[in-house]
Amino acid sequence: MSVKAVLFDLDDTLLWDDRSVTEAFKDTCRMAANAAGVNESELEAAVRREARALYENYETYSFTQMIGINPFEALWGNFERGEHPMFRKLQQLAPDYRINAWTKGLASLGVDDPELGRLLAERFPAQRRSLKYVYEETFAVLDELKGKYKLLLLTNGSPDLQQEKLDGMPDLIPYFDSIVISGNFGEGKPSSKLFAHAMEQIGISVDEGIMVGDKLTTDILGANRIGMTSVWINRHGAIRNDEIIPTHEIKSLSELPELLSKYQ
Repeated sequence: MSVKAVLFDLDDTLLWDDRSVTEAFKDTCRMAANAAGVNESELEAAVRREARALYENYETYSFTQMIGINPFEALWGNFERGEHPMFRKLQQLAPDYRINAWTKGLASLGVDDPELGRLLAERFPAQRRSLKYVYEETFAVLDELKGKYKLLLLTNGSPDLQQEKLDGMPDLIPYFDSIVISGNFGEGKPSSKLFAHAMEQIGISVDEGIMVGDKLTTDILGANRIGMTSVWINRHGAIRNDEIIPTHEIKSLSELPELLSKYQ
C-alpha cells in the first residue's frame, strides 16, 4: 500500500531546538562571567549537571521521562497547561528548580551568590524565548509534501511549552492536518498507544504512514514497535548501535521527498 501520511517530530527535526538552548546558555553564562568572573563554558557544564541531578530527584521525574520533558525545558517552561496532576506539581517546582540549578552551578565554581543565581534563572527563560530557529530546508520540504500527503506533527513535551514553540513559528502550523502533543495525550513516544492515537487523527493504517524524527529512542523505536516505516534524520553523523534500526537514514530533510517517491 502506498504512503498517504508523513508523521514529523518537532524538536531538532523541524525546529532547531538544540541551537536555541545552546545560545540561551551561552548568553546567560556570559552574563554570569561579567558579574562574577566565572568561566562561561565551565558554568554551563555545571548548571547542566546540577539541573539534571535536581530534576532526577523530583517525584515528577518518571512522568517527565514518559511524556518527554527534559531538564533544560524545565529551566524555561511554566507547565501551566495539561490535565495530568503532575503538571501542577511541575508548575509548583519550576521556579525554585531554576533558581537552585543556577545557584548550585555557581556554587560549584566557588561563587556563593543566590541573588545572581536568581537573576540568571530569570535571564535564561527570557533568552530561550527570544531564540527561534527553524532548519533552512524545513519550509521547502513541507511545501513540497503539502497536498501530496497528510501531514501530522507528533511531538513529545508539555502542552504549553510545545504550543509556545509552535506559536513562535506560526507559519509552521498550517502545514499540518493534525498536531499531537504527548502531554495532552498522557503518554509520550515511543508509546504504541500514542502512535495509534496519532493515526486515528488522520485516518491511516500503519502501512500508510512514515515517521520522521531525530531520536532513535522515541521517534524511531515508537514507529518500529508498531511496524511503521521509520526515517532517522541524523544531521550530525551520530554512530548508532544495532539496538534500534531505522528503516531509512538521512542527513537532511531535503532528502525526504525523493525517499518518499519510492513508496508511491
